Amino acid sequence: MALRLFNTLSRSVQDFVPLDPAGRQVGLYCCGPTVYDFAHIGNFRTFIFADLVRRYLQFKGFAVRHVMNITDVEDKIIKGVAQTKLSLREFTAKYETAFFEDFQALGCLRPHQTPHAADHIADIIALIEKLAARGLAYRAADGSVYFSIEKYQAGGARYGQLVKLNFEEMRPGQRVASDEYAKEAVADFALWKARAAADGGVFWPSPWGEGRPGWHIECSAMSMKMLGSSFDLHLGGEDLIFPHHEDEIAQSEGAGAQAAGRPFVKYWMHGAHLLAEGRKMSKSLGNFFTVRDLLNQGFTGREIRYSLLQAHYRESFNFTMDGLRGARTALARLDECLGKLRDAAGGSSASAEDGLVAKFSAALDEDFNISGAWGAVFDWVREHNRLLVSGEANAARAAAALAAWEKIDSVLALGQMDESQKPAEVKALLEEREAARKARDFKRADAIRDELKAKGWAIEDTPKGARLKEL
Repeated sequence: MALRLFNTLSRSVQDFVPLDPAGRQVGLYCCGPTVYDFAHIGNFRTFIFADLVRRYLQFKGFAVRHVMNITDVEDKIIKGVAQTKLSLREFTAKYETAFFEDFQALGCLRPHQTPHAADHIADIIALIEKLAARGLAYRAADGSVYFSIEKYQAGGARYGQLVKLNFEEMRPGQRVASDEYAKEAVADFALWKARAAADGGVFWPSPWGEGRPGWHIECSAMSMKMLGSSFDLHLGGEDLIFPHHEDEIAQSEGAGAQAAGRPFVKYWMHGAHLLAEGRKMSKSLGNFFTVRDLLNQGFTGREIRYSLLQAHYRESFNFTMDGLRGARTALARLDECLGKLRDAAGGSSASAEDGLVAKFSAALDEDFNISGAWGAVFDWVREHNRLLVSGEANAARAAAALAAWEKIDSVLALGQMDESQKPAEVKALLEEREAARKARDFKRADAIRDELKAKGWAIEDTPKGARLKEL
């Protein structure tokens, strides 16, 4: 079955057909973090969505080249550098390191390339020069260089490909130097910002004088440098549709880099906002969570990942602590089933059973219908629990079931809870309980069982020894 996805550019669900004539190579770009603070779970919803897309494309047999930029030159970063009196690299390195620690904890595959804006100033300048040569970039009185929307449209191009813009009701003709500007403004935006006192030491030489790039031009320059002037997929949060991604299209196609009839990007995919406890995340409301906040509260990366993979990527998702605890319970059900299947398989191997893989694929082929995919997984869990209880799950059947799970888990990236993820206190109590049983101190063993139950853990005695199970 063909993969179908919602393309923001066409505002419709389309069959996914790569630009590669052989239909195998796929270029994927996702807007990465702005490294001025620790990333929050709303940011990571987008990155887990991008990871799901990449993993599923690979599952389908595509050869994916995944690029994610690191925004290390931007207004908020400049402000942070000035406040801390650190160098640009010193200031951003702390947050970039933390980002990739969290990224790894959530089971995300590292992108093949992670270009930094500060390392691509020459490419950015070259792109601005192309726009200037085509009459689409001009130098203003303040020394900054801006993109002219009026001249871009006068040449037959359309500004407003990703969103419908009402030029009569909006405010055209203004210039905006800020990286993020009002959504109601159709404004000429800064490609190169003239050096200002507030920039401190963050500046580079250019044909227009010392300064630094605007945020929008950075992604255009780096994506085309890494993936070519036309590529298949551009992902990001829905908050980036306008102006950031709209400006990317204007700059990239305005530079005339693409072959005739080819777009800058063929498919644009955008993930919806995440709410926390029913409201927009805010530190003042006490509902602002980073990944490390949640890890420090005892949750695991796989529990966070599972929680953030619950809703369709185009649906707003309400992240709650109750939901996160629900993720723990659901994963415990899955782990219990997988553990019993491993016991039944006894080391046997087999080809993957077809049912789970087919149902899982059919769901994700329809614009990454993750709810349908989870439905297939937990139907499979119920069926195999039944087979295990009835004794119908022989070694070959259990091995085939495990092979099917491993195949789809290459997409979900949940794995299974290992012993290192269980609290040390809980593992110590289990060991004490086993020692009490060997000493025939059954009263103490029963007391420990009750103590573990109070902490949310049950003991399951199996032929291979006692096993902990989360309640």
